[in-house]
Formats: sequence, C-alpha cells, structure tokens
Amino acid sequence: MKRIFLNLAILDFLALAVCFVLGIVFSSKEWRLDAVSASAGTGSLPFVGADSSYVVHFYLGLYSTIGNLGVHCLIFIYFLGTGRWVKEVALAYKLPDVPYPRLTRELKRRTFPPALLAMLVPIAAAVSGEGARRDWPEWIHIALAVATLVVNLWAFRIEYRNVCINGGVIDDVLLEVDRIRAEHGLPSNAEALEQESTK
Repeated sequence: MKRIFLNLAILDFLALAVCFVLGIVFSSKEWRLDAVSASAGTGSLPFVGADSSYVVHFYLGLYSTIGNLGVHCLIFIYFLGTGRWVKEVALAYKLPDVPYPRLTRELKRRTFPPALLAMLVPIAAAVSGEGARRDWPEWIHIALAVATLVVNLWAFRIEYRNVCINGGVIDDVLLEVDRIRAEHGLPSNAEALEQESTK
C-alpha cells in the first residue's frame, strides 16, 4: 500500500500544482462570466467566448479535485479495512488490545481529520473558482488554491507516515499469529496458503 499511495499522492499533487500554475499564468478577465456574456452576446453556454486556457484549467481542476477525493477516500477505506482485520485477528488469536488493535485505532484517528480537510479545501477552491467567474473576488479562489496545495502536502505526509506504521503493525500481527500457530503445532500462514493452493 505504501508504494501505491505514494504514487497516487504524487500524481494527484502534481495535477493540483499544474492546475494552480495554469490558473496563475493564464488567467485573464476573459474568464469572467460577465466578459464572456458581453463578447458572446449570451451567458447561456458556459464556455462560449472563453479561451482554451480556461477550459484546460477548468477540466484539470475538476478532474484533479475528483482524483484528490479518490486518493483520500482510499486512505479512509485502507484504515477501516486493516483496522477491522487487526481487530478480528486479535479476537481470533486472543491477542491483547495493546499494542496492535489500539495502535490501528489511534492511527485511524490521527489520519482521518487531515484527510477530510484535504478533501474539503479543494472542493471549496473549485466552488470559489466558479464564483470568481461570476462576481466573487478572485483572491478567494487564489487563497483557497494555495491552501489546497499546502493542506494536501501536509495531509499526504501524515497519511504516508501512518500507512507505513500501519504496514509494520500488519507485519507484526502476522508474525505473532505465526508464533501462536507454531506453539499449537499448526503450519504458518504461508504454509497453510500453499497447502490450500495445491488442493
């Protein structure tokens, strides 16, 4: 999971950063809806009269925000699933709550608030972008876009660190289970899986 998350986080952050740079470099008054309406004669179609840089910025912002939601939702699912797995294994093998199940709960509690904030800020930035096309001050969209980059960088760092710790917890639980199985004369997990696959 570490490598998958790291690759997705880098890809998502780069997409958000490129969208930010495009917005700063190519923004113009032509992106505003009132300018579009005046130049095109109607405001009924959102992209009429808009230059192609706006369309690229709009779609890149839309898709990078959706991708951002996907990456952080993956973290939610990962911690919910692995936390449940550690809890069930601890119950089945009568492992104490400390350190493994408790640590997975603490990791989940430490990870979810930054992940949720990192999902909400890009949504607000996207909404304010459409607001800036209408009559909102542009600085709101720019400030939220900067906050999107900063908050996501912070959240990705926390999420990656906690995913690494959680991976270590899973490895330790598997070692503990193998030790208990060996004490009872049972094959290790790897041997049991190999025997099962040969049947």
